Amino acid sequence: MSLAEDISPHLPYLRRFSRALNGSQEIGDAHVVSALKAVIANPCILLPELPTRNALYRAFLELWTKASNSFEPVSNCTSRSAAERNLESLTPLTRQAFLLRTVEGFGIEDVASILGVTPVASARLVDAAGKEIAQQVNTTILIIEDEPIIALDIESMVEELGHTVIGIARTHREALELFRSKKPGLILADVKLADGSSGLEAVNDILEEVNVPVIFITAYPERLLTGSKPEPTFLITKPFQPLKVKAAISQALFFDRRATKKALK
Repeated sequence: MSLAEDISPHLPYLRRFSRALNGSQEIGDAHVVSALKAVIANPCILLPELPTRNALYRAFLELWTKASNSFEPVSNCTSRSAAERNLESLTPLTRQAFLLRTVEGFGIEDVASILGVTPVASARLVDAAGKEIAQQVNTTILIIEDEPIIALDIESMVEELGHTVIGIARTHREALELFRSKKPGLILADVKLADGSSGLEAVNDILEEVNVPVIFITAYPERLLTGSKPEPTFLITKPFQPLKVKAAISQALFFDRRATKKALK
C-alpha cells in the first residue's frame, strides 16, 4: 500500500481536528496541507512504531506547534481577535489532549503517544482541559433537530454543561421562529430536518439576519469534509457522546466564530 493510500482515510478527520484546533476552516486546512507536504517530502516523520493514524496526528501536531511558535506576538492587544487573546490564556497541550480524546475519539494511551507524554500525563491534560472549559461563560442554545429522542439527549447534555436551551426546532420554519423570538448565543443544527429541508438552509436564513456560532450534527461528517467547497467549522458526529458535545460547544465559544452564509453554501 502506498503512503497516500495509507493516510487518505484519515484526512477528513485530521481536517476536522485541525479546524477545531485553529477555529477556522481556512487556517485549519492550510496547516493540514503544509503537514502533508512535509510528510510526502520526508515520510520518516511518521513514526513507524505507531499506528498510521496516531503517527499522522503526531506529525501534524509537531509541525503545527513549530508553525505556531514562529508567529510574532502583537504588542497592541486591541488589534487582536478574541480567539488570539483566548489562545494566550489556555495551555495548548490541554486543548490538544481534550480534542484528541473527545472529538477524535482516541484513547488515553493513544493521546499519550500522539503528544509524546505518559498516559498519566495524558489523563491529567484531559482533566485540566475540562476544568478550564468549565470556567467559560455559559450561553443560550437553540437546538435544530427533528428526532425527539436525540433532541432530548442533546438538551440534557447542554443543560448539564450549564447552558440554557431556548427551544427545539424540528423544521426550517420552527428554527426561524424560535431564533427570532429568543436570540440564542449558539446553534446546534442537524443537517436534515423533518420537513425535508436542510439544516444548512435554516442556518443560512438565520445568518442573513445576524451572526452566531453554529455547530452541525451529522452521522456522516466525511460528506461535509470533502475539501471541494467551504464547510462548517464545528461538527458533532452521530452517535455522539457528552464529551464530544462538550468539546464542540467549548471550541465554538472559545473561538467565538461567527459563521457566514457564504461559508455554508
